[in-house]
Amino acid sequence: MKTLTVEKKDEGKKLITFLSNEFPSLNINYIYKALRKKDVKINGKRINQNVVLHFSDIVDLYISDDILYGIKKMTIPIIYEDDNIVVFNKPYNLEVTGENSLTSIMKENYTFLEPCHRIDRNTLGLVLFAKNSESLSILLNKFKRNEIEKHYVTCVYGNILKRKDTIYSYLFKDNKKALVYISETKKKGYVPIKTSYTVLKENKEKKVSLLDVTLHTGRTHQIRAQLAHIGLPIIGDGKYGSYEINKRFNVSTQLLCSYKLKFDFKSDSGILNYLSSVQISLRDLPFENII
Repeated sequence: MKTLTVEKKDEGKKLITFLSNEFPSLNINYIYKALRKKDVKINGKRINQNVVLHFSDIVDLYISDDILYGIKKMTIPIIYEDDNIVVFNKPYNLEVTGENSLTSIMKENYTFLEPCHRIDRNTLGLVLFAKNSESLSILLNKFKRNEIEKHYVTCVYGNILKRKDTIYSYLFKDNKKALVYISETKKKGYVPIKTSYTVLKENKEKKVSLLDVTLHTGRTHQIRAQLAHIGLPIIGDGKYGSYEINKRFNVSTQLLCSYKLKFDFKSDSGILNYLSSVQISLRDLPFENII
């Protein structure tokens, strides 16, 4: 089962339109079939019609992930591979772990394969995997010691005051609402977060910028929520961004991509010493067309 919460940007949309936007690979015939079988619930009630959705409605889908995401037809590009590691370019609408995930799909091709970190379902880009237990142990330790830099590229809207900056805030995760909240001061239940960004490209007329973002702490939705908090919402982000801005640029999926990994080993790395100072990145910079 897949559960979705209707956001403000989807207020007033018909169910079929909403599902088609959320799952671009989903064949519309499957939606009609699910409605006929009453495999869709709205706020706990089974429905069989293309109803109008309202903000905060809960949509439960009893449709398998392979149908929702078209996983069987999905091709996962390999950006880098050697005897110990492999880096995949994860597409939108795919979890890193779990049933019908990037991990479960690619494990079919390897005797050993485990992810060393995660990115959100709707975040594109590089995910590093270990191909043996020794490499996994080393890489998990390196991530913990901040000896591997994860760089994201994102397209934001707003006035950039600094070409380069490091943001310090506090984050609270509300598991029930699947949201995080940002505070400038420490509060009960809030944890410290740190994010750095550098402007790669800027269009002042459009008020749009392409940023290189580095996480120093890896909290849920950290980049999206923290950038929105300082007035730089990610274009296409329906949760922390702006419906009006997303509509203006005709973007319905957050423009956020994990595009570069830098191995900055400061201590012995065993069988992975050869990776020290190595950088793995996408060949083309995403989202340049928006600028």
